[in-house]
Amino acid sequence: MLRPEDFFDLGDFEFKGLFDGCEFVWESLSKVGRFALEYIMSVDGDNTVFGQVMSGAYIDDRNAVVIGEGTVVETGAFIQGPAIIGKNCQIRHGAYIRGDVVIGNNCIVGHTSELKNCIMLDTAQCPHFAYVGDSILGRGVNLGAGTKLSNVPVVSVRDQKTGKRPTVKIEVDGKVYNTGLQKFGAIVGDGSQIGCNVVTNPGCLIGKNTLVYPSVSLKKGYYPDSKIIKLQQDLVMVDRT
Repeated sequence: MLRPEDFFDLGDFEFKGLFDGCEFVWESLSKVGRFALEYIMSVDGDNTVFGQVMSGAYIDDRNAVVIGEGTVVETGAFIQGPAIIGKNCQIRHGAYIRGDVVIGNNCIVGHTSELKNCIMLDTAQCPHFAYVGDSILGRGVNLGAGTKLSNVPVVSVRDQKTGKRPTVKIEVDGKVYNTGLQKFGAIVGDGSQIGCNVVTNPGCLIGKNTLVYPSVSLKKGYYPDSKIIKLQQDLVMVDRT
């Protein structure tokens, strides 16, 4: 239920090696930076940018970034490595890629969307005003405008001696799993759609083909496949005087 294969079709995903040996889906998040660097080092030749980088876009270190054929990086985008960006992607104006990122083919990272230590499988999209930290987006996932995949619990405090935060723990079917991650956003399964202005609290596991309606604040935990998650609220209309 919590394996990578339970959330994603990894069949022809070029970077599926990220999930090798992972018993739990979140374990891949601790491997992203290392995987990206090893992949970049394996690219033949000195050039790792095969797409179009428009004037005014900024790549912090071209030796630590791969950009696939057909991908367009628009003016005003900022990319920091290590980062892999697949083929035929759109990295739009104002996008901020902060490193330790693996993006598959035909993906969209839109205006003022910020990515950090995350994985986007093929055709995933975060087109407008999104934060994707320490998270994984499956195939065909779309994040509505203003979606925030929060990755640090509000009560998380660094230990004065070690400087480390407590790890994120998740309860599923009465069993508590220690993810071992100090920062952990969300896992969003293939085909799931997230409405505008949704906030997922750290440690959300969303199955395949699930809809999260706009403005939901989602508690951490596991949400099964093919569900609709929505608010129930009463609206009051009064005369305007």
